[in-house]
Amino acid sequence: MTLTPPALPPEITVFERGWLSANNILLDGPDGAALVDSGYCIHAAQTVALVESTLQGRPLALLANTHLHSDHCGGNAALQQRWPQLRTLIPPGQLQQVRQWDPVALSYVPTGQECPPFRADGVLQPGQTVALGGRDWSIHAAPGHDPHAVLLFEPQARLLIAGDALWENGFGVVFPEIEGDGAFAEVGATLDLIEQLAPLTVIPGHGSVFGDVPAALQRARARLAGFEADPRKHGRYAAKVLLKYKLLEWQSLPLAQALAWLHATPYFGALHQRYFAQSGVREWAAALVDELVASGAARLEDGQLINA
Repeated sequence: MTLTPPALPPEITVFERGWLSANNILLDGPDGAALVDSGYCIHAAQTVALVESTLQGRPLALLANTHLHSDHCGGNAALQQRWPQLRTLIPPGQLQQVRQWDPVALSYVPTGQECPPFRADGVLQPGQTVALGGRDWSIHAAPGHDPHAVLLFEPQARLLIAGDALWENGFGVVFPEIEGDGAFAEVGATLDLIEQLAPLTVIPGHGSVFGDVPAALQRARARLAGFEADPRKHGRYAAKVLLKYKLLEWQSLPLAQALAWLHATPYFGALHQRYFAQSGVREWAAALVDELVASGAARLEDGQLINA
């Protein structure tokens, strides 16, 4: 049985963007309009247009990011250009990396993704609150998927902005595991935190707003247990997600170019060395493409790899 989530308060608008761009959450109130997460860079013009259309001439005052993966902050620069007075808050731990603009430390080079440089004016400090849409949202550390990620929780309506810590059917790739830093326990701790907060409604980083949080937590914990029992399973999943994500951006390109991108992307090399070094890297890359095609996530036609 699927439960219909409670209706969101009228001051909250969720732009559900799919999987290349994270959802954007627009909150309007007496303290001005705020946006949480801004999507991927190739959709930045669309992000600006969505916000402009909804605000109808009023300015965007605040931009906040649940974490700094490219699909959550790729529209930051365009929003800052459109509204120069926009104040931007990011999770703690990467403020200097943003201010010095280090695309390696910020994960854009390792993932083979893009993110235009943007400005950060302050941080979303766990243990504090931030005013969004006329409500005070508590800020909570949410490591696991990303070591610096945060959750935003509004206790009166029991609303949770979860980023990629919890989707209706799972959670995001556990990126520290790619680098050899164990983080499955942190994923579990973040799921425990969400259970303790007991939200009625979750606005995830990807997918629809949902309300049956206990069922979502059960699914997420089952998925986590599978990864803990066989970390290679997570490694294979991470590699396919990174390739599929890039294919969402490309839509279509020659297979040889896709394989060359795999070979040049640091996270693929790290995953190969960590979990699949018994196979040659070219053999492993070709197998990943075959798995995407077999699952229906891609197709091959006349030497072209095509998103499906």
